[in-house]
Amino acid sequence: MPLALVVDDAAFIRLRTRKLLEENGYEVEEAQDGKEAVLKFCEISPDIVLLDITMPVMDGIAALKEIKRIDPKAKVVMCTAVGQQSLVLEAIKAGANDYLLKPLDPEKVLASVKRLVEK
Repeated sequence: MPLALVVDDAAFIRLRTRKLLEENGYEVEEAQDGKEAVLKFCEISPDIVLLDITMPVMDGIAALKEIKRIDPKAKVVMCTAVGQQSLVLEAIKAGANDYLLKPLDPEKVLASVKRLVEK
């Protein structure tokens, strides 16, 4: 069963994303900020990371850079609100494999995760 790490400072987004992924055959771990995400990434070595861009403590861009430094082959999907295109471009340049716009569309989440996990 593929393991996903869902990172978002909003508990309801983590819960909804966890439910969606678990219902579709994924094991899910959560983190509430970038710093916790990096620690969990090292601990569990997930198959994929869904990473919010705007978070306290350590933002998603900084967490992405650290995760990619630890594992250049890490598969990371950035999740962002509309209007943050410059941050999305920065994330792609830093190694993000894909991005999703909030509110998250369940079909797009599953398609992106499945495509990257099966790569």
